[in-house]
Amino acid sequence: MTKTPFLKLAETRRSVRAYKTDEVPEELLQQVLEAGRLAPSAVNKQPWRFLVVREELNRRALGTAYARDWFWTAPVVIVVCVLPGEAWTRPYDGSNFAMVDGTLAMDHMQLAAAELGLGTCWIGAFDPEAARDILGLPDGVSIVGMTPLGFPDVEPNPRPRSRRPLGETVLKERWS
Repeated sequence: MTKTPFLKLAETRRSVRAYKTDEVPEELLQQVLEAGRLAPSAVNKQPWRFLVVREELNRRALGTAYARDWFWTAPVVIVVCVLPGEAWTRPYDGSNFAMVDGTLAMDHMQLAAAELGLGTCWIGAFDPEAARDILGLPDGVSIVGMTPLGFPDVEPNPRPRSRRPLGETVLKERWS
């Protein structure tokens, strides 16, 4: 199978946990944010907001919600937030799609960053209440995840990541 450029990007993208102190040029940051803006969302509701944290004091403060030095030492942290009240809710079971929509936006941004030579790392294991307080989030706003953003200070691991084969993940016609 000949791999498309997208499949090659998806295959080589890695979580980065060491960043150079070099600033992320505004043009590159805008491209990453634009990729998030262009992500699909249920019924095109786009219930997301992307909070960009560049000031070191604010990044350090976020480091109290996720206590890893490499996280806040990246020159940028993007916090993907959603407003569930603006998101589509499936009428059959009441499932609100805000978190799904925000996740799609975050994924688009991380893939765009990788294509631009920037590193990211999906952060979900943070203290949500501490992060809410630090960021001054109003009621009705939820955090989907955070990612540091910057130029990697390590070479990516060239070995393929462990993934289940398609035969274990793809079912046809019915679950059984």
